[in-house]
Order: sequence, then C-alpha cells, then structure tokens
Amino acid sequence: QVQLVESGGGLVQAGGSLRLSCAASGPTFRSYFMGWFRQAPGKEREFVAAISSGGGRTYYADSVKGRFTISRDNAKNTGYLQMNSLKPEDTAVYSCAADAVRPTSVEYNYWGQGTQVTVSS
Repeated sequence: QVQLVESGGGLVQAGGSLRLSCAASGPTFRSYFMGWFRQAPGKEREFVAAISSGGGRTYYADSVKGRFTISRDNAKNTGYLQMNSLKPEDTAVYSCAADAVRPTSVEYNYWGQGTQVTVSS
C-alpha cells in the first residue's frame, strides 16, 4: 500500500513557476512508475507527466512539454513537478499517482488527494 500527499500548489501569475511535491509512504514507491495529472473544473482528469521507477524515462503531455519537468528522489520517497512559464490554462487540481497500469493514462493504482494550482492572467 502506498499513500501519496501532494504539496506546493498555490496562486501564481502567468509566466511564473511552481514546484509540486509528492511525498509517498511505503518502501515500494521506488519500484513504481509515478505520474502527475490535473483536472480543471468541468473537465476530465488529464495526463501531465510520468517518470519511470528509476527516473530514466519521462513522458509529457504536449501541452506542457518544454515547460514542466518531472523528477523523483527515491531516497526521499518523493516525486516532483517543476512548472515554469505557467499559463492560465494550467489552472487545475494537480494529483500525483503511483503504480501505473499504463503510464500515460489514468490507470494508476494509488492516488493523492491533489493540490490546487491557480494561474492568474
């Protein structure tokens, strides 16, 4: 069993940056793919980024490629999402997930509660 807790969300102006963290409990986190997803009001949850267990492979949605960077520190059982050049359309609740069935889909077995990111224009 893995529990995930996100932090680092907040209000930022367009063009600004935020770094989200995903703290995981349990020794198995380092064995799993982890991903970041977001859900804006009235929209479905969408894939943002994913990283393999060892960090050697990363995947990004086209909408964030070049602006967001996913990383992880398995020694700290923590994953990160560095978000730069933020746009108002990035406003959403961001959630981390672990243990992917398919890394770029919503098919993960463990989910955090989410953290709100609001980008003002």
